[in-house]
Amino acid sequence: MAANDPRDAVITGIGLMTALAEGAAENLRLLTAAERPVPRTDTETFAPYPVHPLVDIDLSNQIPKRGDQRQMENWQRYGTYAAGLALSDAGIAGDADILDRTNLIVSAGSGERDPEVDAAILAEIEQTNDPGRFLNEHLLNDLRPTLFLAQLSNLLAGNISIVHNVIGSSRTFMGEEIAGAMVLQWALRQIKSGNGDVFLVGGGYNGPRPDMMFFLALGNYLYSGSEVPPLWQRVGRTDGVVCGSMGAFLTIESREHAEARGAHIYARLEEVVADRGRRDDAEDVARRADEQIAVLDRVAGDRPIGLISAASGAGPALDHELAMIKKIAAARPTYVRGCATMIGHGIEAQIPAAVALAAAALDAGIFYPPFEDGDIEQPADAPPDMIAVTGWGHWRGETLTIVSADR
Repeated sequence: MAANDPRDAVITGIGLMTALAEGAAENLRLLTAAERPVPRTDTETFAPYPVHPLVDIDLSNQIPKRGDQRQMENWQRYGTYAAGLALSDAGIAGDADILDRTNLIVSAGSGERDPEVDAAILAEIEQTNDPGRFLNEHLLNDLRPTLFLAQLSNLLAGNISIVHNVIGSSRTFMGEEIAGAMVLQWALRQIKSGNGDVFLVGGGYNGPRPDMMFFLALGNYLYSGSEVPPLWQRVGRTDGVVCGSMGAFLTIESREHAEARGAHIYARLEEVVADRGRRDDAEDVARRADEQIAVLDRVAGDRPIGLISAASGAGPALDHELAMIKKIAAARPTYVRGCATMIGHGIEAQIPAAVALAAAALDAGIFYPPFEDGDIEQPADAPPDMIAVTGWGHWRGETLTIVSADR
């Protein structure tokens, strides 16, 4: 599609909050400061597993009713808050005419579990002679039906619709990191095909939630230690995930719609690839990497690019992603930044957060200094006008998103 086509998908609003800051502008300011910011970590609450806690926010700024706040879980609060930021940034918050036509696409995980019930079941199940029967009885008696309703993944979309009056179509994607790319891919396809003009897409994640920490620890994914190494220093190890709380939403419009209302355009969404295959098949891994590289070659040619990796830190996914990045860098000047170093890993929200960082940098005409020292991240000779966001999920899902400056 040619530049400035009416069906271009353009980013017109960014809602972002991370462990560093609230708002895209403040995250950009801190991450491009002359002095590299120190990542915020909590190494005590879930010791020996560190987390990146969310920066302090006043939920009432975007979720004014206390009742709405109370009935949400933290990951829903963060997503709903970020969605409000994205709508306000795009200039459509409170505009009933546009909100009636705004389509909502959410990347979400499952609801938060009751850790006390889970702990009690785990403690007692080893003492029974019939674990299956014991488990079924406790699932029936210890978990209230309303608990399941509170944990429905599409309740994030429901809360956003209620709080911010977004009443167009609604769709929720699940599937860990790949879901964060698929919400972008779906918006891009719908805009290009003329099936919508305004989309609100993204997700939220609560890093220090006990159930997810437990699941990731059981899978040997969580990094353990009181000092958190930068992302690329975790290459070669399985346990490299340091969870981070975040909310990341983007308002994406057709160019025609955005220009007709005089909206500020941050960047153009060029292409999104979301794939999934076996990680234990070296040929299949290489094939998927080469297919993504071919897409980037088609869109970017040999121009210099920025590359923001949304990698989790867990191997072997991190090793596979780095191998692909090295192939990309062999064909063109490529300035790599691993965002998990600064904000941690937000699973479903990670790729929307990385794309938000990319769009903010392209709009400002600057790029991020290296987030860590070493050979992988080098200073940019000049701010790139195109940024690729790579994101190979911690155990499945391989994605590539390409955004470019709109000038």
